[in-house]
Amino acid sequence: MRTTRTLALVLAFVLTASCALASTLEDVTKRGYLKCGTHIENPGFSALDSSGKRLGFDVDFCRAVGAATNVNVKYTPLTSKERLPALQSGEIDLLSRTTTQTMSRDTNLGLDFTVVTLYDGQGLMVRKELGITKASELDGATICLQTGSTTELNVADYFRKHNMKFTPVVFDKQPDVRKAYDTGRCDVHTTDVSGLAAQRSLMENPEEHIILPELISKEPLAPVVRHGDNQWGDIVRWTIWLTMAADEKRHYC
Repeated sequence: MRTTRTLALVLAFVLTASCALASTLEDVTKRGYLKCGTHIENPGFSALDSSGKRLGFDVDFCRAVGAATNVNVKYTPLTSKERLPALQSGEIDLLSRTTTQTMSRDTNLGLDFTVVTLYDGQGLMVRKELGITKASELDGATICLQTGSTTELNVADYFRKHNMKFTPVVFDKQPDVRKAYDTGRCDVHTTDVSGLAAQRSLMENPEEHIILPELISKEPLAPVVRHGDNQWGDIVRWTIWLTMAADEKRHYC
C-alpha cells in the first residue's frame, strides 16, 4: 500500500511540476489512449499470446505509462526501419521496442532516450551441426540480419576489424530474418543476444541452434520520446523508475 501511495504522489508531482508545453500529454488525454510503438514479434519483449493479448517486457512499460496517465494503450507493431520515423512524425507517442541509445540518434533525430531498461549486446547464432564454436570461425559466412538498426554496422565493423568477409542477407522484418535463417538461407543469425534467444524459441527445432559466446557490441536499450516535450519525458522516465522500484520492493522487502 505504501508503494502504491508513493507512486501516485510522485507521478502527480511530475504531472504538475513541469513548465514545459505538455503537448503529448494533452494529445494522449484528449484522445483517451496512448499510442505505443513496439515489436511485431519478439517473445519476452512484445508478442501476442494465444488469446491475442500483447505481452512482454517492453509492453509492460507502455502499460505502466498508460496507467500513470489514466488512459488505455494501443500498440503499433513496427519494424526497425519504421520505428524512429513513426515517433518523429507523431504516429506514436512512445517507442518501447529494444532501441539502442546512440549519440547520433540522441543528438540528430529530435528524439530523447529516457531510461536504459536493459543493457544488451549483439550476438551471433549458428546451427550446432556446423561445428562452429567461436566467431573467428565465421570467415566467408552468409549472415541474416534486419535493416534499419545498429545490427548492420556492428557486424560490418566486427568482420572488418578481424579481417574476415561475410555476405549479408537483409530483411525489413525480424520474423522474415528468423524464417530465412531457419530454412537455411544463411549460416548466421545476428541481433541482440536477448533477441536471438527470443527468436530461437520460435524456430522449428530451437535445440539445434547455439548462440556463440562473443558479444560484438554494447547495446543500451531504452524507451524513446520526442525531444523538447520535457513534461512527457519526465512522465515516462519516472514511470519507468518507479516501476523498477516497485518491482524491487515486491521481490526484496
